[in-house]
Amino acid sequence: MNARIPRFQEARADTLGCTVPTGSPAGMPDAEWAVRCDLAAAYRLVALFGWTYLIGNHLSARVPGTDDEFLLNPYGMMFEEITASSLVKVDQHGKLLSDTEYIVNPAGFVIHGCIHAARPDLDCVIHLHTRDGGAVATQDEGLLPITQNALLIYDQVTYHDYEGVALDMEERARLLADLGDKRIMILRNHGTLTAGRTVAEAFVTMYRLEKACEMQIAAQSGGGKLRALPPAVVQGTIETGKRIYSKGGLSPEGAREWKALLRKLERDDPGYRQ
Repeated sequence: MNARIPRFQEARADTLGCTVPTGSPAGMPDAEWAVRCDLAAAYRLVALFGWTYLIGNHLSARVPGTDDEFLLNPYGMMFEEITASSLVKVDQHGKLLSDTEYIVNPAGFVIHGCIHAARPDLDCVIHLHTRDGGAVATQDEGLLPITQNALLIYDQVTYHDYEGVALDMEERARLLADLGDKRIMILRNHGTLTAGRTVAEAFVTMYRLEKACEMQIAAQSGGGKLRALPPAVVQGTIETGKRIYSKGGLSPEGAREWKALLRKLERDDPGYRQ
């Protein structure tokens, strides 16, 4: 084993699915190292699932115990290169707080920073430019209620109109108004965004959204008429999704899925913990 990789064992898994590792670097609180490991894992998983856009896009997480410090990818690293220790720390305006040779991409944190600042209940934000997510974002009707995957998350989906590259600080107020109290946003003509109380919740929610978009594009590509569902079935499935993914539901906040995903990384790509 690489000596630079801290000895790791699952000390505990809390109710939100965040794994707390032992062996944090000297001077770093265990809670921050745990979030760093989870966020680095999420970056590696985005690469694994083929959701990357070269060095673009962002996954951000709040530093535990702070209101205005966040972890972000160093701009210039591929997602499969990112490690817990390479993540940089920024304030809510995207200003670097870390001693690093890298910069941060200001366009990304215009979006992330305002959500973190306005929604203290959300500690992780993920924004992607995938093929299928971008394709659905470009369709006038957005995500269609035509698959189980879409319906189970449908009550959390909201939309924000495209205003150009996200560099205008004034856009933040409009983005937040469109997000409201939801955790999934389709950025029209742009991409997808999810937020969660933990890295686990934000990532697993993004997986569900991307899978729903993938199925929609595949169905439309077949060329046949899409089969509409009865309104009662649509509403009933939406309500089922609320129950399944609620804190007390069968699959609360991505906790079970996240543990399984971390086990996969431990087998295939444990370097994220460096």
